[in-house]
Amino acid sequence: METYNLLQNYWWLIMSVLGALLVFMLFVQGGQSMLFHFTGESRNLLTHSLGRKWELTFTTLVTFGGAFFASFPLFYSTSFGGAYWLWMLILLSFVIQAISYEYRAKQGNVYGRNFYDVLLLINGIVGPILLGVAVATMFFGAEFTVTKSNILNVESSAISTWGPLHGLEAIGAWRNLLFGVMVYFLAASLASLYFINNINDDDIRRRTRRLLSINAPLFVLFFLWVVANILTAGGVEIDAEGNAQWVDFKYLHNYLDMWWALVVLLIGVVLVLYGLGRTLLKKEYTRGIWPVGIGTVLVVLTLFWVLGYNNTAYYPSLLDVQSSLTIRNSSSSEFTLTAMSIVSVLVPFVLGYIAYCWRAMDRKKLTRDEIAENSHYI
Repeated sequence: METYNLLQNYWWLIMSVLGALLVFMLFVQGGQSMLFHFTGESRNLLTHSLGRKWELTFTTLVTFGGAFFASFPLFYSTSFGGAYWLWMLILLSFVIQAISYEYRAKQGNVYGRNFYDVLLLINGIVGPILLGVAVATMFFGAEFTVTKSNILNVESSAISTWGPLHGLEAIGAWRNLLFGVMVYFLAASLASLYFINNINDDDIRRRTRRLLSINAPLFVLFFLWVVANILTAGGVEIDAEGNAQWVDFKYLHNYLDMWWALVVLLIGVVLVLYGLGRTLLKKEYTRGIWPVGIGTVLVVLTLFWVLGYNNTAYYPSLLDVQSSLTIRNSSSSEFTLTAMSIVSVLVPFVLGYIAYCWRAMDRKKLTRDEIAENSHYI
């Protein structure tokens, strides 16, 4: 049993890393939401810059979903299979993103580039907000019940049961929506920092700094509001007998009990504020994406840690507290987790390859001359 628990903890750590990387990579969506602040060659330069990275975001999202399915299948079947309208909207927004990058600059585009830019704008706003809403339900709960014995029922084999809205009700919960808006302003802030670092153009850097001066304060404001809601919210705790019960200030207690998570949170916050502040105050500073990106990853890591560790239900049920999902009652078998753990040793090599590709693509900053010389720019 001890080995099984270690494997469950290990795979929750893997999910935390993938989730944190996904949030960082949402700068692509943030950049898409800013396209209509630019026109002509400037917009084409931005889409060319984002076009180099959008597949990394899409791949990270798919990997995150696939890893969740393999390691914690009950969550996958409960959330993806029950709150399917919410997830379908998220996936649809990413599908139109892929279509836009594929066809925006192709010859014979009968709809025009503006049509596909509108689709990119929709994904840039809807994607981060709805992903934030979905993550927020892991803190504040969702309306579902789980009956594992149903799997033996031929007439009704669905393990989880949801209300008639199947996830759309989560969008109407103000704390969930607040979380989603916070994620959007984070994505927009990261996008400005990315453009400043990736594109060597004085006009674009000046205009993206101006956008950053709006989005960054709004992100900080919403972040503080979201953190206050999380730290004062109740959570579901699992006692020694395996019974679930609501506990006041559960996530605050988790940060205090797991002091190392609190330390990582504070380091992440300092890095984010440092990167944002230095970029706004020093016009010659162009590397803000790195301290802010690293800080973002660290902060999101701790959010996942307080969600799943310390006997906490990472997916609380608002209808039946005993149906709440934990890393203990929703994971794959010990054999499956062991086999997956062997394969997971390849993860550092994959991350290294991504880092190598990123460095190779960004070794030379983008300029207007490069766009002018390439007739097939995105």
